[in-house]
Amino acid sequence: MFQTVFLRTSCICSMLLLVACSENKQDDTVIPLPYYNTPTFTPQFITSPKEAEQKVTHTIGDFSMTNQHGKPITEKAIEGKIHVANFIFTRCGSICPIMTKNMKLVQSAFEKNADVVLLSYSVTPWMDSVARLKYYADNNGITSPNWHFLTGNKGEIYKLARQSYFAEEDLGYSKDSTDFLHTEHILLVDSHKRIRGIYNGTLQLDVEQMIGDIKTLLRDKQE
Repeated sequence: MFQTVFLRTSCICSMLLLVACSENKQDDTVIPLPYYNTPTFTPQFITSPKEAEQKVTHTIGDFSMTNQHGKPITEKAIEGKIHVANFIFTRCGSICPIMTKNMKLVQSAFEKNADVVLLSYSVTPWMDSVARLKYYADNNGITSPNWHFLTGNKGEIYKLARQSYFAEEDLGYSKDSTDFLHTEHILLVDSHKRIRGIYNGTLQLDVEQMIGDIKTLLRDKQE
């Protein structure tokens, strides 16, 4: 999995370099982040908002979950906002603690920015009750009101992960909903619910890159 994400990141960096080199030196336009419209994560570089509306048809679907405070969280929580999503479970002893630690870097960078939302979906919602998620968040020093640890219907979470976020390796979105979901991927989604980045959540360098990309989306949102 790590190798796949590394290759994707290397491919994107190479494309950005080629585009930058081919542009007129007098053009100071910042190269926008790519869009991802399919589970193959083939980047689409689009500069026009109108063109993006026409070509990028995939968006994050509707959902209904409950967060660690017992508050209902739906797609309305991310309307017009940039959000980051990952998939964890509180009893995980391998990649999840590392991802949570790295996600705290995002919390620190945008804790007071209501335009940035963090969603951590539980992949074992039958075990991760509201109380359990609250304990996990408190135990990990999660203080941001914009970071939601979510539990809900297993089938809905798994469908959302595989069909909306393309979160899993090997086109995992086509798997049966009973197949266990476990991925180190963190997804970056813009204010129009379009996927703009995929990162290895166990690598601090990847998460720091994501923080920079969030800042780019925030600048784009203000223009």
